[in-house]
Amino acid sequence: MSDLAPLQLDRLHIHHTGLTPALAESYTEAASVCLARHHRPPVIILLTHGDNNESRVVHFVLPDEHALDAYANEIDATETGAYAVSLAAIEAIAGLVAVRRASTLTGADWYIAPTGTNSEDLENCIRLEVSGINAGASSDIRRRLREKLIQAAHGASNLPAIAAVVGFKALEVAIAPLGVSG
Repeated sequence: MSDLAPLQLDRLHIHHTGLTPALAESYTEAASVCLARHHRPPVIILLTHGDNNESRVVHFVLPDEHALDAYANEIDATETGAYAVSLAAIEAIAGLVAVRRASTLTGADWYIAPTGTNSEDLENCIRLEVSGINAGASSDIRRRLREKLIQAAHGASNLPAIAAVVGFKALEVAIAPLGVSG
């Protein structure tokens, strides 16, 4: 495991200028809760993007009782935790970072762009649609990825889009641009 590059979940706000420190910490905490439902740290997660597969090691802190209580709603915690993992994955694979939260009906959760992009210059951004699956296999992740690409295609935006689906039990993140069926 030590020879694998890390997937850095903590301090996301340093590169992802669209996140505040508090929001980034909340996303990371939720991801730890979701990962701890099925695994003990560290874990190896598979990042798939087209025909490319890359394994990364993820170190996370086991949540205490207080954190487990705070993230007891499985659906909300899975969605929130998926933000941390998907943003870290898209940065690792494509060098893109969150610059701003997307508006409702855009078919996406975030605007992402290369580091240093101004958040007011959305024309150079890509929409990122994120989803998380608590349990399930690779086939469930692929199915959800296809659904998220359809959602992005129907969004009220002409910007390009990428979808990312995080499978916490399967330890997999599937990423695909709009126009690719995943």
